[in-house]
Amino acid sequence: MKRKMRYALIGTGSRSSMYYKAIQDLDGVKGKNELVALLDLNESRMQYVNKCLDLNLPVYKPHQFNKMLEKENVEGIIVTTKDSHHHYYIIEGLKRDLKVISEKPMTTDEEKCQEILNTMEQTGNDLIVTFNYRYSPYRSKVKELLDQGTIGELTMVEFHWFLDTTHGADYYRRWHRNINNSGSLLVHKSTHHFDLVNWWIDSFPVEVFALGKKRFYQAETFPYHLRCSTCDLSSECKFYLDLSESEELTALYTKAEHEDGYFRDACVFSPEINIWDTRAVTVGYKNDVLLSYSLNNYAPYEGYKVAFIGTKGRIEQDVVETSYISGHDGQVERRTRENNVRLEVFPLFDEPYKVEVEVEEGGHGGGDIRLLKDIFLDENTADPLKRKAGGRDGVMSILTGIAARRSIEWGRKVNIGELVKFSISIK
Repeated sequence: MKRKMRYALIGTGSRSSMYYKAIQDLDGVKGKNELVALLDLNESRMQYVNKCLDLNLPVYKPHQFNKMLEKENVEGIIVTTKDSHHHYYIIEGLKRDLKVISEKPMTTDEEKCQEILNTMEQTGNDLIVTFNYRYSPYRSKVKELLDQGTIGELTMVEFHWFLDTTHGADYYRRWHRNINNSGSLLVHKSTHHFDLVNWWIDSFPVEVFALGKKRFYQAETFPYHLRCSTCDLSSECKFYLDLSESEELTALYTKAEHEDGYFRDACVFSPEINIWDTRAVTVGYKNDVLLSYSLNNYAPYEGYKVAFIGTKGRIEQDVVETSYISGHDGQVERRTRENNVRLEVFPLFDEPYKVEVEVEEGGHGGGDIRLLKDIFLDENTADPLKRKAGGRDGVMSILTGIAARRSIEWGRKVNIGELVKFSISIK
């Protein structure tokens, strides 16, 4: 019987649960992999994960990383820490020939990106970046249509993503609100979207121009208070978050904040927030395709609209993930499990037609389960859609976002070649 792969979990916040639950319970994955250690700066969070797993895994602090690798005979690491810390563990893992699985974004700025590229070249090793959006069946269907040349030679993509006032606002409560932690949401969130475009059109960005503003989550919108739990205007604020309503959030954050001072319910209208909430980006690609992209964080519903324009027609996909009326006082929320999906082809000089798509239950329209099985089973089965993403994919997705951030800061168009030097193949 094949020996179990020994993993350490680096970072035990809420995002990590997808991975440790898969190792323990996911059909096909369970019994073939083993979680042997946890690493986080906060021991309370690590002990909560142990409780969830009904285990007593050894726990380590960041300065004990090397000790953990040696003592626990670690063969692979799953990096789910704060974005700005990803690069350290990725680089050290590659140097030690470990299997490295990293949450997106791979890192947050061009300097750290260059360090990872250099390490990949020096070691000859690669990593896995977990782009689960690639794996949802209805996004895979778009890839199939494009690869089949359904609309001829592709010339342009229109892509507009809407984050609602529950999910979209949450980034302004958490560590993501600081650009040094997240690289802005053009890196943390949009890396998902930019990777989809790279993958869909089989190309990579060359030049980027962007504009960004903070228009909604600002002190002028609503009186600022430090955090929800101590706010005397909670009954009036539609963005009030009561952490006590969630057992997970209470355990991971409220009961853990005495260790590191991090609180999960910071005011979304804080003047200290230095990321944008309204953005427009134009990207030119190696294959001459142009992208028009926008990201908004205060929409009345969550989802996206994407259109592909080619020499023989147009493909459109609309997805509504959630639709609701927000506000804790009498809140109504209807979750659609991403089953509101339209995919339609508009041939030039012919009748349009709809394409049936498969939508499954589970995170990201069934994408999460497919991703987890792919990365943990590692069966190397042929995939004509090439959904498993490596370090080069991680690089090219974040560079679009990093270039967009720099374009906003510098007030000009940014060429990707200004940011990093490629001494290894990027295709």
